[in-house]
Amino acid sequence: MTPFRSATALVAASALLATTLTGCQFGGEEQDTSPIFIAADLELSGAAAGVGKAYRQALELKIEQLNASGALNGRTIELLPKDNRSDASESLRNIVDFSNDSRVSAIIMGGCNECAVGAVRTINEKQIPTVALAAASAVASPVADRRYVFKLAPNAADNAGALTVELSRRRIATVGLLRSDDPYGREGVDALRGEFSKAGIQLLVEESVRSTATEVERQAAALAAAEPEALVIWTPPEQAMLAATTVKQAGFTGALYFDASAAGDLFLGASARAAERATLVFTQTMVIDDVIATTPAKAARRQWFQDYTARFGGYHGSSSFAADAVQLIADAELRAGGQTGQVDREALRNVLETSQLDGLSGPIRMTPDNHSGLMPQALTTLVARNGRWRLAS
Repeated sequence: MTPFRSATALVAASALLATTLTGCQFGGEEQDTSPIFIAADLELSGAAAGVGKAYRQALELKIEQLNASGALNGRTIELLPKDNRSDASESLRNIVDFSNDSRVSAIIMGGCNECAVGAVRTINEKQIPTVALAAASAVASPVADRRYVFKLAPNAADNAGALTVELSRRRIATVGLLRSDDPYGREGVDALRGEFSKAGIQLLVEESVRSTATEVERQAAALAAAEPEALVIWTPPEQAMLAATTVKQAGFTGALYFDASAAGDLFLGASARAAERATLVFTQTMVIDDVIATTPAKAARRQWFQDYTARFGGYHGSSSFAADAVQLIADAELRAGGQTGQVDREALRNVLETSQLDGLSGPIRMTPDNHSGLMPQALTTLVARNGRWRLAS
């Protein structure tokens, strides 16, 4: 090549490079490829470790799927989990640590009602968006005092209404209640009393159990002795299955009804015999293999059910709430925008407050007046048959 041609080629190459750089700098905003950090405060040990493990599995699977999907516009999600040991004090320390980490966009809290309710003040003072998987209404209401807190779990009023419809349909007139001794359990008995009063159902006997309890013999004996036609069990999954077995051993022969908080593993294992023909109010995703996928949302739920089952060897009902929490935060982060690599928690909160999603759990709608997003239509009736939950016919 002649010196003239070499110089000409060099000038052309330099011009092309300059044009490319100019386009990157002035032709549009630089693409944000910074990671999205989501913190998780979970019950990985202690009384609620079973549900906490399911939440962590669901979070990790959903994040893996989103990162591989290309739907995050070149970004990835990183999970920062901590164990709260099923203890509200430990949970609060985790929330403070997460809040002080400038990388963290939002927090997902597990199913511990005392943990979520106890952290509300700190979350709002620290102004960090938080999606809690706990069921108590005090987690997200009143909204004016909980601007940064959102809830993804079935609501007590919706559960009580659905249970009462089933009890009325079966013409059951007398009921016993075993409830958790926590904010959600106390909320539950109030909601049930209100619904029972309208339906003409009598609550004969009520017993409570601490969330850390591993024995329910005393409560089971008292419930069986009252001889109600049906028993409503309003406790976390492990206690619910323990109670089902124990009340049968105590001589109870009536029907069993479970609130959504009792939903655990799809297969009932050692409790299968005691729970046979029991009724559970929960989301359809728990039994989506019984449902014909006639819509994209149902197809997505079926795929989630299959993916979770293939990965972990079984299905846990509450897993979809954790997955939906990740989806809500990821969608809000992308919509909130902001400077590249900068976390804008206020913008994220504002987007979360108007989020709508046909989620894996069902329809989810957040509004400025309602931070508890799961719609009543998400609930359906399941029945225990041959050792697993099935869609009620």
